[in-house]
Amino acid sequence: MSTPGGTGIADGLTRVRERIAAACARAGRAPTDVRLIAACKTFGDDAVRSAIACGQSAFGENYVQEAKAKWPALKEDHPQTELHLIGPLQSNKAREAVALFDVIHSLDRPSLAKALSRQCDSQERRPVIFVQVNIGAEPQKSGVLPQEADAFLSSCRDLYGLNVTGLMCIPPAGEPPEAHFDHLAKIAARNGLTELSMGMSSDYGVAIEHGATCVRVGSAIFGNRSYPTPPSDVPLSAQ
Repeated sequence: MSTPGGTGIADGLTRVRERIAAACARAGRAPTDVRLIAACKTFGDDAVRSAIACGQSAFGENYVQEAKAKWPALKEDHPQTELHLIGPLQSNKAREAVALFDVIHSLDRPSLAKALSRQCDSQERRPVIFVQVNIGAEPQKSGVLPQEADAFLSSCRDLYGLNVTGLMCIPPAGEPPEAHFDHLAKIAARNGLTELSMGMSSDYGVAIEHGATCVRVGSAIFGNRSYPTPPSDVPLSAQ
């Protein structure tokens, strides 16, 4: 895993926090309305500990297997941290995901909803859950289609009893994200959801101006990643 220096991480966090504050000012929002999730996939314990030392408390991982190897010790030392799953989740990893994560951003299909519901009941643990919407209807991406989101949200609540509080999306690369962010916000509003997980290193300022309550920022904090072979819990379509 990559292990960037603590000074670089401190500088990255300072810049990101300043840009979050500036975006909130432009939107007439308080910076406290936006939760910064430091996306730390491929970065090691030292990088995470450096970010924690700078006051960062929410972290995002893409893979269950990587989080399982990294986070039990980190959580033991820093129980105040909040761990978010921001990558795709296979149904057969639901048990581990419910045990590990405080927030899951990638619920996208009925089979996964059923598996998560079963594990929440079995473990008596209720992570906060976001439904991932394939906002650009891209065939290669995970997520429920926008036109199917209302019915899916109803089933997550009524049939599976899941603690769904918001929506997540990744807009199509190469397209202006504003319309996609607005579309997600409208789906959330008509379903009574108050949380929007949208915006990454390249567009989190725009996302905040369009209502994001969670932004998932990695490279702007930790630097460029070096990618190892993906863990075995990653479906081929997500590699």
